[in-house]
Amino acid sequence: MVSQKMYALGANRSMIRELFEYGLQQAAIVGPENVFDYSIGNPSIASPVEVEQAIVSVLQEMDSVKVHGYTTAKGDVETRQAIADDLNGRYDAGLRADNFFLTCGAAPALNAVFRALTLSEESEFIVIAPYFPEYKPFVESAGGKLVVVEADTEEFQIRFDALEAAIGPHTQAVIINSPNNPSGTVYTAETIGKLGELLRRKGEELGHTIYIISDEPYRELVYDDVVVPYIPAIYENTIICYSYSKSLSLPGERIGYVCVPDCVEDSGAVYAAVAGASRSFGHVCTPALWQKALARCTHLRPNIEAYRFNRDLLQKGLHDIGYRTANADGAFYLFVQVPNGEKEEDFWRRAKEKNILFVPGSGFGCYGWFRLCYCVSADTIRGSLPVFAELFANQ
Repeated sequence: MVSQKMYALGANRSMIRELFEYGLQQAAIVGPENVFDYSIGNPSIASPVEVEQAIVSVLQEMDSVKVHGYTTAKGDVETRQAIADDLNGRYDAGLRADNFFLTCGAAPALNAVFRALTLSEESEFIVIAPYFPEYKPFVESAGGKLVVVEADTEEFQIRFDALEAAIGPHTQAVIINSPNNPSGTVYTAETIGKLGELLRRKGEELGHTIYIISDEPYRELVYDDVVVPYIPAIYENTIICYSYSKSLSLPGERIGYVCVPDCVEDSGAVYAAVAGASRSFGHVCTPALWQKALARCTHLRPNIEAYRFNRDLLQKGLHDIGYRTANADGAFYLFVQVPNGEKEEDFWRRAKEKNILFVPGSGFGCYGWFRLCYCVSADTIRGSLPVFAELFANQ
């Protein structure tokens, strides 16, 4: 016998992964130039050359035993201090090395935080739609409940009336993801300020802290002078989960962190609980080579212009056809409304028949929309636009 809960997670695979694999199969049949795969957020821009140089220099300059040996569970102090120095230089954040716990990307970071904050099976974590679908299995495997707040499909900020109604005695945290996957929207400083005011007031009413868990893998991917607020400066009880997968184009290398700033209430206990949660699911340390290379790369930023070109090409092309989209201020996603009142599932099926692959909005808690990952080649975008036009015209 096996765990039915774990069996269900393994048997019912992520639609994103399923579509990605389907695209590979179709490319082998009809040719890759005839498959327009917008399904997965796999960066199409190469890592900065300094990343490879850092890896080489670490291997050449450091003792091999040290390079490949264990680090402490929380990570090399030099790497954690380099991350702190980078954020302090940008945000005057007042962070120290001991505020960081290095993880194998943002997913383990989030899992550790959910486990650290889950007090019982009644513990609730609120998320605002549209949201990254893996939050649900992460929270539920930690023993908690995910509570979804309906999307603001006008501005894709936060519906504060709905959020306040969702907060109850078992609310542990509100999860925010900005720039957002799937909408590409960035929460404004005004939105974060209102969120902080609400959580302070509700925390006082309920008699316990309500945390913000800020999932920030797209923090550096913003356009048009849009600013991503440093949230702990606005709401002190904020825990940050971060990954270098997107900012440095390293999705397969799995390195990120949890940041518990000193301003978090009982920050020492929260940090220890994060460490304990990581230990509970087998964390030993993040890959040592990548830690040492990262210590030399925290100042690097993504190639924004390349992603901006793709965004503008796709967004203008769809707008010219007649599609409506969310404001794509960050990340590399365009969230598009299903046109002409068509059922989401019907539009998705018709698109798939023409080898345009995307994830429907219902997968993100927002029916009637769909996500396009524009971290693809410009040729893929250009080739897909006539097909999108055909889909728009023929229902």
